[in-house]
Amino acid sequence: MLKQCPVIENEKFLVRLVSEADANDLLRVYSDKNALPFFNSDNCNGNIFYYQSEEEIVELIKFWIWEYECKRYVRFSIVDKICNEVIGTIELFKRISNDHFNGSGIMRLDVRSDFENKQALYEIMTIITNPAFELVQCSMIATKAVNYAVERIEALETMNYVKTKDRLLAADGESYSD
Repeated sequence: MLKQCPVIENEKFLVRLVSEADANDLLRVYSDKNALPFFNSDNCNGNIFYYQSEEEIVELIKFWIWEYECKRYVRFSIVDKICNEVIGTIELFKRISNDHFNGSGIMRLDVRSDFENKQALYEIMTIITNPAFELVQCSMIATKAVNYAVERIEALETMNYVKTKDRLLAADGESYSD
């Protein structure tokens, strides 16, 4: 995992390590019932990432920071530079497994529903995709886009991501698609 978490940005967005100071903004993300269906909570022990209090979000952020310190994954906050608000998170890690995704970088992208559109998703993923190969030392990046995530799929296709029929297999035997 990363020795020092980078800060990556373009004209509209800044991506940096999540912070407890982000809790209020992230509550808007993780209490957004319209955003919830797009979150990738596969293999997260039943957590669907729906929260209703800032205290819950602070505990979640503390957990993410602990996971980063343990070198399991990094959870970045996505800052909209125009409104100066955190509008989502990106998780990145290298997957070690016995399936098609062994050695892949896994990217989980959670954004508020008002940013779940092709243009915003494209701009956000453009920031992180190329650096992700070096950050997690992988040759492939995988991310989830359920079939009704039309704008997300269009953004991914614009970036030359390719849909696969391969399923991600969890250690407990559960398999995940999309």
